[in-house]
Amino acid sequence: MGRVIDRVAVDGRPAGAGDLGLAAAARYGHFTAMQVRGGRVRGLALHLARLRAANEELFGAALDEELVLATARHALGGAPDASVRVIVAERDGVRVIATAAPPHAWPDTPLSLLPVRYARYLPHVKHLGGFPQAHLARSAPAAGFDDVLFTDADGFVSESSIANLGCFDGERLLWPDAPMLRGITMALLEEGELPSERRPLKVADLAGRPAVFLTNSWGVVPVSQVGDLRIRSDEAALARVRDAYEGVPWDVI
Repeated sequence: MGRVIDRVAVDGRPAGAGDLGLAAAARYGHFTAMQVRGGRVRGLALHLARLRAANEELFGAALDEELVLATARHALGGAPDASVRVIVAERDGVRVIATAAPPHAWPDTPLSLLPVRYARYLPHVKHLGGFPQAHLARSAPAAGFDDVLFTDADGFVSESSIANLGCFDGERLLWPDAPMLRGITMALLEEGELPSERRPLKVADLAGRPAVFLTNSWGVVPVSQVGDLRIRSDEAALARVRDAYEGVPWDVI
């Protein structure tokens, strides 16, 4: 949010003057976001699978994965490191747009989360139109928090505005069993060396966990507070989660 986009590509080529209104006008579609380092990205196959599944659901059409990769490469423009977003939207047909911005990472300090009652529409799809969660996230600092954590009417948690919430009990990773987006980093950890399971979780269930954290393409960041609940992370436990993620191989984009 608020980062300058340096380069844009459309349908496998650098964007031209005729494409200037495309990204702004595209309102119906889906996307994936990734961090590129040294021309490589973690979980490339999962990013492509996400785009493929969403395209089938939203447009009832197959997705040209080579076009996706070509568009991402043109957006990179030879830059080895960047934040890349690939958008598939509808305007005079299905279009592939890729943007490249400076690389991004989580802050060095733990985050605090404000529980709010909210659920994204079609939460399993990373779709366009993220105004509600962005607005809620922007309201969190006024209440003394870094971000929000979505809950349902019964108090069960799902996800933050831009990330998955997880915890580690010293033996296995725990994720909310709730309607939410399965983020790429979450998926990589679920498929990794640490045992993983999902179960319904309320804020109170996070108490006493050796590590509570958020995950997205930026990596893993600890959570120090959720509402009134203070959380003290065990550094060794958090290191095991981070090491599991850092051990994921990088794929050439």
